[in-house]
Amino acid sequence: MNNPAFLLAACLLAGAPAVAQVTDTARTATPAAPEENFDQFGDATAGGTNYATQKVLYLSPTKLISVGYEAQLPYTVNATGQHTRIATGEPSAAETRINSARGMRLAFNAPVISRNSVIVNLGLTYWNTGLDVANPERSLFFRQLQDGLRTTGLNATVFKPFDIKHFALVQLNADASGNYRKPGDISAKHLTYSATAIYGWKPNDNLQWGLGLTRTYRAGQLLYIPVVLYNRTFSPQWGCEVVFPARAELRRNFGTKALLKFGYELEGNAYYLGDAGLGDVYLRRGELKPRITYERQLAGFVWVSAQAGLRYNYRNDAFRNQDPTGERESLLGSEPSLYQNELTNPLYFNLSLNLVSP
Repeated sequence: MNNPAFLLAACLLAGAPAVAQVTDTARTATPAAPEENFDQFGDATAGGTNYATQKVLYLSPTKLISVGYEAQLPYTVNATGQHTRIATGEPSAAETRINSARGMRLAFNAPVISRNSVIVNLGLTYWNTGLDVANPERSLFFRQLQDGLRTTGLNATVFKPFDIKHFALVQLNADASGNYRKPGDISAKHLTYSATAIYGWKPNDNLQWGLGLTRTYRAGQLLYIPVVLYNRTFSPQWGCEVVFPARAELRRNFGTKALLKFGYELEGNAYYLGDAGLGDVYLRRGELKPRITYERQLAGFVWVSAQAGLRYNYRNDAFRNQDPTGERESLLGSEPSLYQNELTNPLYFNLSLNLVSP
């Protein structure tokens, strides 16, 4: 499950920003990853044509406000570790069924500076995953999962064009992830910090690409990895939106009011679960989601997005520390864990209502 090659490939994508834009003012749509989308800004050409814009023809337009709900079908968790408050020596296995994993996904984004020479966007996200655990009494770890998992995040994104064909993208994120029930429960142990920087080229209005570096937790633990941005429109009907390795999608447009996307996204973070009887517990959770997304305009700037796919478990192990510590328990280089978890992979569904920018 924790294949190093797959980790590098899947995690490169991790904190990378997306730069989906639209020049046709009749088009609006929902970006796939609100926490890391650089298409959430005003028009960088306002006031002149001396600077590159963040727009590429026919790409998914900007989401300003999103209210969504995501649900996963039932799956099982098999955890190997110490399941009682008294250590029993050798780790043992315990299994439970997750009857449901579902919750709200909210996002708000707004440009605070929108000039031809620089654009700054601020955003707020809240993702909640309530977990219905069938047999929490079988393990201290399962009991910690009963409270669910949630992430509250703040982000700031800067789009800085240098001239007509060159630009830079910078994004900073601060997330509070864990099984807390209310904001007052959040402590410094819940916080993770991510950042992405990309230098890009825009040869024409159909192509935008860039290279950069990200500090990310998308694969469930802290990684420093390269990022490749590639937004390309091949025709009014076909294009792609890629921030490798965090997400990649092939897009099929149906005029300016509907589109269909095929691709995947990597999601995850490090979640602080509190003291489960054996000291602090951090769940390093990473999920790969192959998916199909259909988006359509309802009226004006209001769009609906429906998504279906597979939630494939990449990492879901618990440790005493939020980040890798460099400790090693074998010549293979595996870090000592509190719980090694195997999860089955269910289908998932996501439906959202979105207010998008012109």
